[in-house]
Amino acid sequence: MSTMTAVELMETLGKMPARERVKFFTLVGQQAFSGGNLSHEEVFGHLADNEFTAAEAAEYLEVSMPTFRRYVQAKKLVASSEIGRSQLFAVSNLKAFKRQLKAVKR
Repeated sequence: MSTMTAVELMETLGKMPARERVKFFTLVGQQAFSGGNLSHEEVFGHLADNEFTAAEAAEYLEVSMPTFRRYVQAKKLVASSEIGRSQLFAVSNLKAFKRQLKAVKR
């Protein structure tokens, strides 16, 4: 018996009828979280040392790209590294900034 790869699984899922995909992901979600309440660290801890692209960072902060660019231009957010012309932003910095944004909205 051979094991299916992640790529093969995605291809198979793409061929499933939409209703069956919904059932599949519902089952996956139920199984993944059936152990009770998971902490933020248990769910997102693996991202702590990651970096997001500008688009990913804007999505995480729940702001538009123009708003995100204004934050960067105003030095409210600083890229943690650059690859070519692309800037990457540390998840830990984005998390702290998101907390600040939420505190201001209250």
